[in-house]
Amino acid sequence: MDSHNKGIVKYFLLSILFIFTTLLYAQTGEPIIKEGETLNVERCIEIALKLHPSIMKSRYEVMIKQSQLGQAKAGYFPKVDVTTGYTRNSLVRKTDDPYNTGMGNFNYNNASVTLNQTIYDFGKTPTDVNIKKLDLESSKHDLDDALITLTNSVRLSYYSSLKAKRTKDVNKEAVDQYKEHLAQAKLFFEAGKKPKYDVTKAEVDLSNAKLDLIGAENDFNIATVTLRNAIGLELPARFEIEDNLSPQEYRIPLEDALSKAYQNRADLRSLAAQKDASAKSIEFARKEYYPKITGSAAYNFTGSQFPLEQGANAGVALSMNIFEGYSTVNKVEEARAKMKSLEAKIETVKLQILLEIQQAYLNLQQAKEKITNTEIQMKQAAENLELATLRYKAGLGSLLEVTDATVASNKARLVNISALYDYRIAQANIEKAMGNK
Repeated sequence: MDSHNKGIVKYFLLSILFIFTTLLYAQTGEPIIKEGETLNVERCIEIALKLHPSIMKSRYEVMIKQSQLGQAKAGYFPKVDVTTGYTRNSLVRKTDDPYNTGMGNFNYNNASVTLNQTIYDFGKTPTDVNIKKLDLESSKHDLDDALITLTNSVRLSYYSSLKAKRTKDVNKEAVDQYKEHLAQAKLFFEAGKKPKYDVTKAEVDLSNAKLDLIGAENDFNIATVTLRNAIGLELPARFEIEDNLSPQEYRIPLEDALSKAYQNRADLRSLAAQKDASAKSIEFARKEYYPKITGSAAYNFTGSQFPLEQGANAGVALSMNIFEGYSTVNKVEEARAKMKSLEAKIETVKLQILLEIQQAYLNLQQAKEKITNTEIQMKQAAENLELATLRYKAGLGSLLEVTDATVASNKARLVNISALYDYRIAQANIEKAMGNK
């Protein structure tokens, strides 16, 4: 078995296994996610690749191309037809026409076995088979591209959910902080150490913090729904996600990223296979100019009564199209234009890859610098908040000073969360642009 046929068998078995696994989950009713389970990003991707209908669609597309290849190979084999029939002829009106001698009441039975085989079609069948092989190869690359796209979508949704969760936690802590400010302001006011203004301001700050928390909670709920959709979940199973937003150092030279992208990108490889198929299509269209030699053989049974008369025939035929309104000429031109279109599309995709790599690479560098800067800001803001709080509790500072320090501290934390998120997103986009799963 050659490598191509082995590849077909491999994809066929994987498709069957995928369908069987999906049906097994459906029949047993066993949930793929346990209630309250904590998922990391790899587990989310694993579930998505099992459940998401876009992957099943792509797998079926591969099976369609496999079937079309099998249809093209049918041209190598003979075609055998079996026909049988029975006719009852009844005389309705008899005339004196001396030339009409075939009318009367009789039965007519017939049966035949016919074999037709293409002997030589000047390479049309092999060319068609090669085109279908390239179409199959293209569909496999499309499947890989769908896997990569879905993997990236899950990663982006996962990190968006983590960002929303951390943002919600910061806003929740802010509410607790402003509750403490209000309680402290009330104590100072009741003791006559601070004016009523401090209590009113603390109440306003707390109300604003609660509004921010409501928005953050809604953003988190939306991010959770988006992640569930990216995974392909329909049932409302509740689960947690592992907080791994903080990234490890990710380094790759820009030139290496571009080189890997041009080599590995599944969509680029799919277009290359389509281009090769279109080149073969030009050759296939030109075959219409050549004749076709076929052989046929038949064995017949006919007669009005049994036993039926038997006979056999065999022959060779040559057929050739002389003129059909320039159809072949236009088919050749269509195939040539399609190939040129694919060449242009390949160059367009290469430009898009270059843009994706450069943008993700620059975003990665920017996020890295922002992380370093925001970590310093968080430390400084936390120290400033601690000092402002101590000064206020000692009766030396104002509540406005504490509020400003609280806002600055929370803002630094939120900016740091955004920087961590941006770093993860840039890393995921580089991996996708390079064609990595």
